[in-house]
Amino acid sequence: MKHRIVVLGAGYAGTHAAGRLARRLHAADTEITLVNADSEFVERVRLHQVAAGQDLPRRRLSDVYAGTPVTVRQARVTAVDAGNRTVQLDDGELGYDTLVYALGSTSDDHGVPGVAGYAYPLAGLDAAMRLRERLSGLAPGSAVLVAGGGLTGIEAATEIAESRPDLTVAIAARDGVGDWLSDKAQRHLRTVFGRLRITVHEHAAITAVEADGVRTGSGRIPADLTVWAAGFTTHPIAAASALQVAANGQIVADATMRSVSHPEVYAVGDAGITDGPGGKPLRMSCASGIPMAWQAADSIAARLTGRSLPKSPVRYFSQCISLGRRDGIIQVVTADDRATSTAVTGALAARMKELVCAGAGWSIAHPTVLLPTRRRRIQLPTSSAAMKAVG
Repeated sequence: MKHRIVVLGAGYAGTHAAGRLARRLHAADTEITLVNADSEFVERVRLHQVAAGQDLPRRRLSDVYAGTPVTVRQARVTAVDAGNRTVQLDDGELGYDTLVYALGSTSDDHGVPGVAGYAYPLAGLDAAMRLRERLSGLAPGSAVLVAGGGLTGIEAATEIAESRPDLTVAIAARDGVGDWLSDKAQRHLRTVFGRLRITVHEHAAITAVEADGVRTGSGRIPADLTVWAAGFTTHPIAAASALQVAANGQIVADATMRSVSHPEVYAVGDAGITDGPGGKPLRMSCASGIPMAWQAADSIAARLTGRSLPKSPVRYFSQCISLGRRDGIIQVVTADDRATSTAVTGALAARMKELVCAGAGWSIAHPTVLLPTRRRRIQLPTSSAAMKAVG
């Protein structure tokens, strides 16, 4: 009787978890099923490029995992029954012995009226394609407002401004735009904004989105198109289950990415929340999701094979920001993600960011070759109590 491992979601975290498990565990003992609603992997860190009109390589999941022990099932997850260890899909039910929950996140409207009706989010491929179509139809001189001063908002604003210099681009944020960066990086960001003629509205909390602009606490910003990049939230599936979740719906996990309420469930990527260095929760990002997936896969393999748990904590090294195709910022950070005084800027940073994105894409296309083959036979429990202990 094989141990059934189900991975929900084929984003950066889910694909890495499935591939690493396939390299760690022997196919004679395990069944690994990767469930995803789409047939292709979506390179989420490049969605601002898609929206700006660029085409990216297509990676079909069936091709990615061809010849590996991973079975890809294209289906949409509708519910998780953690008590009975089953997942409800739009085409049936799937049981598991170990579950890796990696369903990621979606755009957060923060309850702002008009976002759903008038704004264009940038949290998925379909959304990016809708934004792309809308941008392509804008006449020269049209005004585009990007709502959100974080990494997504900065990259979207600069990408749009560079690809469509005939448009008037602005960015608005509740607080500052890029104000967490080092002084050097902030100066460079302002220089790029000036070069691309991007108007910056800081401390401008948006209270409503309308067809021709947004309202803020201090006035109104006109716009023919509003791009919503004001943060992400989790899908409601975990919160609707018996799993313990945080206030924002993320599954609460320990340092091995194991659910604190259900030991047979692991949460990785944006769907999970766990403390990083200094007790600070890991942020929603590709930089967190991939190492979280490695940690979960190694922990699952260790528990199933009776080996020592991994002891390498997830930490940060840098924040990579593209400012169009020819400029960028590589902000060096502490282990707990605080900016240091060191930053690389300009064309070199753009090339470094491209290498990071290309490397992440390559790792997705080759999910089972990043490790030497060390498949271990698992210790199958002989009782239901033992099975629960293994998780």
